[in-house]
Amino acid sequence: MSLGVIIRKKREQLKFTLDEVSSRVGFSKPYLSTIETGKVKNPPSDTLLIKLEKLLGFEQGLLLHIAHMERVPSDIKQSYESTEAENKKWRSFMKQLIETKSDTDDLTNLLSEQGLQTDVCETDISSCKLVPIINKVSAGYPADFDDLDYPVGIADDYVRCPDLHDPNAFAVRVVGDSMQPKFSQGDIVVFSPALEVRNGDDCFVRFGMPHETTFKRIFFEADNTIRLQPRNEQYSPILTNGERVNGIYRALMRIEKL
Repeated sequence: MSLGVIIRKKREQLKFTLDEVSSRVGFSKPYLSTIETGKVKNPPSDTLLIKLEKLLGFEQGLLLHIAHMERVPSDIKQSYESTEAENKKWRSFMKQLIETKSDTDDLTNLLSEQGLQTDVCETDISSCKLVPIINKVSAGYPADFDDLDYPVGIADDYVRCPDLHDPNAFAVRVVGDSMQPKFSQGDIVVFSPALEVRNGDDCFVRFGMPHETTFKRIFFEADNTIRLQPRNEQYSPILTNGERVNGIYRALMRIEKL
């Protein structure tokens, strides 16, 4: 079902007219009509979609997600959907693992039942740690971040990492190109809070309010200033006061699609 049809059905369910919606969100009736009929040439702005979510009682972020997916080229969307299908298998596996507290033999059986590969790690399964992918991180300017309030080690998605023993390790997907050529958009980068952070390290940086994150090389300057240095020379460094930073985590490994 298209974005426009979803919006129209919800509006009609709530018995709102287009005139009423137009007056409340501040966009013209003809424009809203083109959205509902799928005749709009350009995708609706995030600002409008957020207003429609609040007015029509949609789950927060739902219309944004649908609109963003409609903008994705078909080949990339197919790849994403394939990855999501694999992730659903992993979520089911993790749920069973938690419920049954299985031993090594049970884990192998569960993996086979879910259609998941068991030959990725030739060593003992315990040495191939499942690391939670907590969200995306902007390899650009600091951007709003939401780690969904999951407890440490729990997430919607996971990635298997051999020879990793930090129980607090986490992974994120890279967005943007400011860390190219070493890191590209879509790469999964694993960070370890147990590692010491040094000048020049590639790090996940978490800020306090507003809750933002970024992915940059770290340099500690004088007067408690931290320089966030992109690897892409087309981007300028960012200087920030260290008091605003509430977490710096060093990159341990990169996972990329070949």
